[in-house]
Formats: sequence, C-alpha cells, structure tokens
Amino acid sequence: MKNKLYALTAFAVFIAVGATLTLVIGHIFFLLNFAYIGGFLSVGFYLAINRKPYARNVAQIGIGAYMFVLLGIVFRENMQIEGFWFYLFSGVFQAAVIHYCVAKIAGPLLFGRGWCGYACWTAAVLDLLPHKTSPPEKKRKIGLIRYVLFVLSFCFVGSLFLFKADNLDAIMYTAFIAGNALYYIVGITIAFAFRDNRAFCKYICPVTVFLKPMSYFSLVRVKVDETKCVSCGKCEKICPMNVKLTDNRRSRKNGTECILCLECVNNCPKGAVKV
Repeated sequence: MKNKLYALTAFAVFIAVGATLTLVIGHIFFLLNFAYIGGFLSVGFYLAINRKPYARNVAQIGIGAYMFVLLGIVFRENMQIEGFWFYLFSGVFQAAVIHYCVAKIAGPLLFGRGWCGYACWTAAVLDLLPHKTSPPEKKRKIGLIRYVLFVLSFCFVGSLFLFKADNLDAIMYTAFIAGNALYYIVGITIAFAFRDNRAFCKYICPVTVFLKPMSYFSLVRVKVDETKCVSCGKCEKICPMNVKLTDNRRSRKNGTECILCLECVNNCPKGAVKV
C-alpha cells in the first residue's frame, strides 16, 4: 500500500502543477504534458520499489522520447540548458523555462535527483551500457567541467542577444541537435573509459549545477535503519553514484548525487535501507 502511495503522491504533484499552469496560462497542453510525464515517472518509481529490473528504463524511454523527439526535434523546442537561458532571456515563460523551474529547480526539493534517475533522455541511453555499478570512487578533477559548461551555455545564449544574431530559432535548434549528439558521444566514451555508466552525470552534465544544491533539501530521501544495518557495505558497492548511504546526514558524502534508483533499497540483505 505504501508503494502505491509514493507513486500516487508523485503523480498528484505533477497533476497539480499541470492544472495550475493550465489555469494561469490558459492552455490545456500543460495539464496533458505534466500528466504524461508524471504518469511515466510514477509508474517507473512504483516498478522500481517493487524490484522490477526494467523499471527506470520504462520511465526514461517514455519521458525521454517525448521530450527529446517530440518536443525537441518535431516541435523544435530546445529543451537543453541553453534553451532555458534562451526562453528566459526572451521573456517567454513556457517550454524549457517551465521545464527547468519544475523538474530541475523546484522538483528536487521534493524528489531530489529523481529526474536523473527516471526521466533524463541522455541517461536513458547511458543506463543501457554494461557498467551498471560504479567502481570505487577516485578523485577526478574533471568534475569542474560541469561548471564550465554551465557558464558557457549562459555566455553562448547571452552573446546571441548581445550581438543581435539573426535566425535565433534556427541557431537554437541546431544547438539542441549538436549539443545532444555531443552529450551522447562524450557520455558513452567516458562510461567505457571509467567503467561507469553514470560518469557523465557525475562530471560533465551542466544541469547538475541546478540539481545538486536543491537536492540537498529533498523531502524524499534514502536512509538506513541503523538498528538493522550490519555494515556489509553492499548498498554502497551497488550504488551507481557512490553515495555514502550508511551516513544518514544530509551532508553525507555524495548525498546530492542520489538519483533514487533504489538499487540500495532492493539489494540490502537486511532490509535496512528505506525511502
């Protein structure tokens, strides 16, 4: 019953957001959009809690294909971070602006980095690669790349407005296609190089600059029941994001990297790890 409640709560949040935006902006698209995304996310989360191995793949493919193929390629809306800056600078509170505000700025206060685990179209491909678990964490200085890309995306879009570039829509569409192609190439390359499917998420993805600080305050968290834990270390060995799971503090090591994949919950031999 509790598993259904988690999923229904997540779905209800998306419905509430979609209904509010529909009333404010006056277009039914927002209700349908958030109902679709919330539906797939909730189903994926429910299946993950019930230990279905394909759970997150269902949500990732369902949501990722919709946002990348339909909204991005067919409707030509740049849903990447540069699209967020572009529509924000344009004064258009729709498309990527709403997406980022809900999924990547406000959303993590409730669900942490659930977006990364269940909806990201880049991760949808990366999670199909063979390196499901993360090797022991090494100190890698390349984590600064995410911040560099974050600043560059802002500067790129800012320069388009500063120099009054022509054909802005065409430029942003090209940036969307080229950016995604680059993300996939880099993501797959470093996944094999580091033997870690989620290396891109840890070191390269600029969206985590929004996600990580907000996830620190997430209401939905994975915690360990210390009375049941036998310190076998299995939860940390199986975590794809190298989270120090046996530490329940918000400041635990890599705590803001948790993507709610629930591998730790489903593989704890003592049932000590809970959502």
